[in-house]
Amino acid sequence: MTVTSIDIDPDLLSTARTLIGAASNRDTVDRALKTLIAMQRQPEVIEQIIAYEFSTDQIDAPTIEPEGPYASVA
Repeated sequence: MTVTSIDIDPDLLSTARTLIGAASNRDTVDRALKTLIAMQRQPEVIEQIIAYEFSTDQIDAPTIEPEGPYASVA
């Protein structure tokens, strides 16, 4: 892993650490970077889902009603 020295606003770091419940500053920065990357990739992934071509078997598949706490409320 690369060691990088950067200046970070201590109030921002403290707030982020509290919000995510991170155990350390390093964990806070790692999780913040992973979240940023995921958020930036989200539109691309959504476009891939939209562009996906379903087969007839998938489109005509039977509907299965969920059970338990996810069951439909009539």
